[in-house]
Amino acid sequence: MIDLRSDTVTRPGESMRAAMARAEVGDDVYGEDPTVRRLEERVAELLGHEAALFTPTGSMANVLAVGLVVAPGQEVLCESRAHIARAELGAHGAVSGVTMRTWSHPRGQIDLPVIEDLFAPDLGPFFVRTAAISVENTHNFAGGAVLPIADLQALRAFAYAQDAAVHLDGARVWNAHVATGVPFEEYGAAADVVGVCLSKGLGAPAGSLVVGSAALMAEARVRRKRLGGGMRQVGVLAAAGLYALDHHIERLADDHAHARLLAAACGVDPATVDTNIVAFDRPDAAAFVAAAREGACWPAPSEPARCAWSRTLM
Repeated sequence: MIDLRSDTVTRPGESMRAAMARAEVGDDVYGEDPTVRRLEERVAELLGHEAALFTPTGSMANVLAVGLVVAPGQEVLCESRAHIARAELGAHGAVSGVTMRTWSHPRGQIDLPVIEDLFAPDLGPFFVRTAAISVENTHNFAGGAVLPIADLQALRAFAYAQDAAVHLDGARVWNAHVATGVPFEEYGAAADVVGVCLSKGLGAPAGSLVVGSAALMAEARVRRKRLGGGMRQVGVLAAAGLYALDHHIERLADDHAHARLLAAACGVDPATVDTNIVAFDRPDAAAFVAAAREGACWPAPSEPARCAWSRTLM
């Protein structure tokens, strides 16, 4: 069976496990784990920033990244289905004291005129100030949609003119790169702080990174410890990330091709699938999933019956 619920359910192969087993390690709380340091330096260089910080999860990376550029009582603007707004259990408000306002787009895209209208400058003790704008590339709940680099650059120029920051939730920026050919450095240049994830399409068992200036990453290290994210001989996980960067980025093209095949089988236009996520609505979802689990044939919307060959669909 092929489990298609998410790109997070992969398991490390033998080669990745071997890389983890032979990883050189040290105490990362003291900054002494050489494998972690290599990973941080590599990802920072890849995205064109000064420094990076390893975190156990993508949600922690986002909480740290947003909190670095948005003070308590200030706000971040984001798309209404952004991961930071929908899937991080309110951590930005509960932990960092950050508020949010949102715009909506069916494909999770940047709508700059709407963002300009939403943006609130510093008006002293009267209104909440917009300190940052957050974008997600690729956009998970918009079906893995890619944000065009020109839109990201235009947003960065607007934010810079307003003395505001840009946060890029780049958990799947690897997929955006493979789908478009846009260099990682260009994506990095469009944001002040970036979060990237190693445990989704790249297949590492855990790990994400926050990327930004050296000063911001020094502050992020303090905040990570405060959140309980101080780790010891974590080079065994960093080694999995390094292996993934070496061997798994190009293979994401296979995931994208497979997603388009899945889309066609489910009656979804493959041209609407940018990367590795297929999202669609069915009024008979429970029955459809049950049929898929059994490998049965089931009619796709407005299409002849096809064989539902996934175990589960989300």
